[in-house]
Amino acid sequence: MIRKQTLPLMIWMGCFSFFGFSAFAQQPKKIRTIIIDAGHGGNDYGAIGQYENSLRSNEKDVTLDISMKLIAELKKQLPEVNVIPTRTTDIYQDPTEKARIANANNGDLFICIHADSGPLKSGRRQIGTHTVTRYKITYKGKGRRKKKISTPYKAVEPLYEYYKLPLTRSGTSVWIFAAHKTSDKLKAIMKDEGNDEAEFELEAGSDSTQKGIDFSTPEGRAIAQVYAKRYQEKSDRLATLINEEVEKTNRPALGVSQRQKGIWVLQATNMPAVLIETGFINNPEDEAYLNDPKGQQELSETIAAAIIRYKNQMEGAHGNGSTSKSK
Repeated sequence: MIRKQTLPLMIWMGCFSFFGFSAFAQQPKKIRTIIIDAGHGGNDYGAIGQYENSLRSNEKDVTLDISMKLIAELKKQLPEVNVIPTRTTDIYQDPTEKARIANANNGDLFICIHADSGPLKSGRRQIGTHTVTRYKITYKGKGRRKKKISTPYKAVEPLYEYYKLPLTRSGTSVWIFAAHKTSDKLKAIMKDEGNDEAEFELEAGSDSTQKGIDFSTPEGRAIAQVYAKRYQEKSDRLATLINEEVEKTNRPALGVSQRQKGIWVLQATNMPAVLIETGFINNPEDEAYLNDPKGQQELSETIAAAIIRYKNQMEGAHGNGSTSKSK
């Protein structure tokens, strides 16, 4: 049975969906600000190249290099868009600080750059031999007079060294916040620098925004829930476009996934958000690619092309077009 107090909200939501939502939330969304986050930093090294003969590279350095090239590429191709980095130097930022920067700057997209890894298996090989002393145990006598006799002798044993085997998995993957995590996204939407309001587009063809939603009301919370769902859908759309652009390169495209934990910052940002695992730092080919300026540039152009396709789709221009990348 439907409680009486829920009926007004249901009626309001029905009217909102039928009359107001098309004018309120389905208008072309201008992409004005893009936040680029270089994962890790400072005393947080992230993944480290640890297999034998690796470059011993740190994820925090790779992500910063790729992020800076992506920022430059976006500024070149989208001069009208404000591109804001969370960091430009080797500093540590708590995920809360990253989300605060993104939300305080009213970002329209949050792009998080990372490098992947995984558990490494150990190998061993013989590097020589060494002589050890062993003991042969015998007994003499019987009963209470029985005695244990330990006789030393020399034996040659192999000498081994142990090392980490590289990962065989390689490629680029894209991650979004899990669908069941929309409650965290809802909190981000409802929190706007300490005020229970957020900015939403109100008129078609207008860049102006207006604060006027009280999220402390049932109606305001219902609107926030709509936006949390839409942010998840938009995140998935952008992630899919990034994966499609990766497929155009010679790198394996590993698809779009929803991570259940470990990327809180995607849920805490009041905007569509994706995390890109650019490659596996403990795979030899990937590690070399991630440290090569040419590989970093290709990644930045690939991601930028997907962002531009997304921007065109959101703004209603060149719906399925693909932007060619400069070489």
